[in-house]
Amino acid sequence: MVLASAPGKCILFGEHAVVYGQPAVAVAIDARVRVIIEKSQSGWLIDGMQFDKQRHPHLDAMLKRMWINDGGHPLSIKIESDLFGAAGLGSSAAICSAVAAALLHSRGTPAEELPLPGIATTAHLAEAEAQGGRASPIDTSTSTLGGVVMVSDKKEGQANWQYTRDLRIDGVRRTWEVHSVDLPPSLSEASLVIGFSGRPGPTSQMVAKVATLLSNHPEKMEDIERIGNVTRAGATALSLGNLQAVGIAMNECHRLLQGLGVSDEDLDRMVDAALPSSLGAKLTGAGGGGCMIALTTEPRRTAEAIELVGGRTMVSRLGASGVCIENK
Repeated sequence: MVLASAPGKCILFGEHAVVYGQPAVAVAIDARVRVIIEKSQSGWLIDGMQFDKQRHPHLDAMLKRMWINDGGHPLSIKIESDLFGAAGLGSSAAICSAVAAALLHSRGTPAEELPLPGIATTAHLAEAEAQGGRASPIDTSTSTLGGVVMVSDKKEGQANWQYTRDLRIDGVRRTWEVHSVDLPPSLSEASLVIGFSGRPGPTSQMVAKVATLLSNHPEKMEDIERIGNVTRAGATALSLGNLQAVGIAMNECHRLLQGLGVSDEDLDRMVDAALPSSLGAKLTGAGGGGCMIALTTEPRRTAEAIELVGGRTMVSRLGASGVCIENK
């Protein structure tokens, strides 16, 4: 039996703008997905039930790449998750990363020698296959590397370059530069409170909504560029441990996302409730539902405020550890 885990993620800055060549910054959170893999004598099983490829396209893609096509024997796979479901917190990426680590370890790779760039690449390709050929590497890189990750179309001076990822999307090769952001000890003073609206964020619909807005109002592209500038400023503030500046960048990012029409009443209500006890607050992910986040030194007070207006909450430090084998 092998037990591996990987963290969920939140987007700190850069939602939607990343689609148009701007950078985005994501943070690994304490809530994790755990995958338990062992040999099966009863065929392929997922959580004790027969493996259905249609219900688990991400798993199917991972297993074909790393196990089935190499003649691996049937497995029983159990998945446990701390994450809110369908909330934009990167659960599918965490599953892919954890499965990759577990399969590698089961074939002899020591836990301390997991090839993180390789895991992130394989998980990204599996996500793309499961999602019709479209996927950014930000979720899979964050769940694999942990900490804070910055993804951009170019190498960014505010962060530490790690590797390049590319993918052919609709016949066009797209390239991303993946970076890590060093977090100084002073950031341990703050927590991230995640508020879930209870409704999933329809990513494809919200991306299409922004595309239509930009087509009808080309001047809105200035807001996309502003989000990119805020993202770079936020990454710099993180690396310097400037909590006040991180909060200011979060607030500005939310204001710009509101202008793109991707926030909604539930998200705005939770953001407004969190602000009096927070350094900054914003939606995270696609919008139109899903989650918001608040940076705060008073996590209990902030969580209570979000819950009072109908949100479900979880609290995390900034930058949890990445994928790992837990039964060393």
